[in-house]
Amino acid sequence: MHITFVGCGDAFGSGGRLNTCFHVRATHTSFLIDCGASALIGMNRFGIARDQIDTILVTHFHADHFGGVPFFMLDAQFKTRRARPLTIAGPPGLREWYKQAMETAFAGSYRQQKFELNLVELEAAERRSLGDITVRPLRVRHAPNEGPFFAYRIEVDGKTVAFSGDTEWVEALVEIGREADLFITECYSFEKKVPYHIDYPTLMKNLPRINPKRFILTHLNDDALARAGATQCEIAEDGMTVEV
Repeated sequence: MHITFVGCGDAFGSGGRLNTCFHVRATHTSFLIDCGASALIGMNRFGIARDQIDTILVTHFHADHFGGVPFFMLDAQFKTRRARPLTIAGPPGLREWYKQAMETAFAGSYRQQKFELNLVELEAAERRSLGDITVRPLRVRHAPNEGPFFAYRIEVDGKTVAFSGDTEWVEALVEIGREADLFITECYSFEKKVPYHIDYPTLMKNLPRINPKRFILTHLNDDALARAGATQCEIAEDGMTVEV
């Protein structure tokens, strides 16, 4: 399994990083984890074949994780002239959020694609097969209420990749990341407690309970980036590639 960090930045583009988007190439499928507003720019920059992507997994509907979907669809319709089916999967409410995003970005674009589009609303804690991948989402907390915000545990090619999404510390992250081959987690701040985000001390305190084979920090703010050397952790960079 080959993973490219198309974008690993926060909503502010801290450090000049692009918005969250990870491309995963497995033996028989290719998929995205999140598709932030700058995702198409990153995919063009890093030479990713968009017409080979079968699935887009969305953790939540903030623009730095979902805002690139209209651009992806425009590219599929008019540039790559996509023919193969596409699945977009995410939390409950996906169908309405998709419609709103498309009509806001490109009025009249909703339902215009010439290829099969499947919009799949996932249920928390329910394992779901999407083609060659199996996904188990759990709720996390990135706002005053409980959702819709998901973390994902993804199985493909006999390997497990886990992603926290955007969230403060919740116990669900232990289950999501436990002994995963790769655990990608947001670590927004170095020490400061920022509501609905994880800070470095809290993550490190809980990491032994998760015990992933490998973990990578993403979604760092400016302060965390400036002190990245003090973490002694692997930190994502735009364009970084990982073999799992």
